[in-house]
Amino acid sequence: MPTEGPMLDTFGRAARDLRVSLTDRCNLRCTYCMPAEGLDWLPGDAVLSADEIIRLITIGVTELGIEAVRFTGGEPLLRKDLPRIVEAVSALPGHPETSVTTNGLGLRRHARALADAGLSRVNVSLDTLDRDRFAAITRRDRIADVLDGLAAAAEAGLTPVKVNAVLHPEGGLDDAPALLAMCLEHGFSLRIIEQMPLDAEHQWSQADMITADQVVERLSRDYVLVADTAPRGSAPAQTWIVDGHHVTHADGTVTPARVGIIASVTRPFCGDCDRTRLTADGQLRTCLFSTTETDLRALLRTGADDAAIALAWRGATWGKLPGHAINDPGFLQPTRPMSAIGG
Repeated sequence: MPTEGPMLDTFGRAARDLRVSLTDRCNLRCTYCMPAEGLDWLPGDAVLSADEIIRLITIGVTELGIEAVRFTGGEPLLRKDLPRIVEAVSALPGHPETSVTTNGLGLRRHARALADAGLSRVNVSLDTLDRDRFAAITRRDRIADVLDGLAAAAEAGLTPVKVNAVLHPEGGLDDAPALLAMCLEHGFSLRIIEQMPLDAEHQWSQADMITADQVVERLSRDYVLVADTAPRGSAPAQTWIVDGHHVTHADGTVTPARVGIIASVTRPFCGDCDRTRLTADGQLRTCLFSTTETDLRALLRTGADDAAIALAWRGATWGKLPGHAINDPGFLQPTRPMSAIGG
């Protein structure tokens, strides 16, 4: 195992993208994520403080080659100290790209402060534009707040604004063209994600899931999609050019409009994965579907120095498995749901 330079695993992948969950709490109750009554949240003293989060990210950026940091949850905008964390991370050497994945409910209030703190962009979860279906999926009648949040993010310059959609098995395919039309109109970037087995109640079924092929087929009825030949690298989305549509960027450049499809289940991209993950309680995970974790919080709170934490992080990454094995007969869904892991 190399003890300096990029943080490698035994398959030669370098972990450069860090996902940091700031909280397991959320103000929605999406049916594919958690029960209506919510979950047993982490106690306050189990969750990393802002100083602990900043220290771990600093080690990742300055010692381990992390180049991009995505703040997730739960719902990260529930952390009142988020702007402080963003400002500290954005100021690190090399100025890593910082982004937030949010349900958008609080984005109208916080977009400007996050932009001022140095946040690069946002990903907003939105599965449908149908108000009734949104309320049924999320168990909250809050779609207007999400749409206001998207507009506020664009106005604050948190671009490209990305919209993440997990299509519902009932009616979701017909939501896809409407979501794409909205994104094309406003210059947002749509990413449609196959539903993964990360629900708290373990009700996920591959047989009920909308697949990437189904999405392409449905969108192709309304749009001409051309497979993007640009190198994908470690990006999770396969992108398609939406023929006849363009995006004008803040600097005045114009590029073809694209839609991305993240086929985590039917077309795994584990061989190019460059992600490493921290949960809100300071557990290091090398994969969304890891069955083991490395306790960095314990190291922080028992006086370990930065070198020891970096070495533990490297060791966990070195042992990263080749893939998530969702399609293997012996696959076991992780005990933690997505809200407790971080997207």
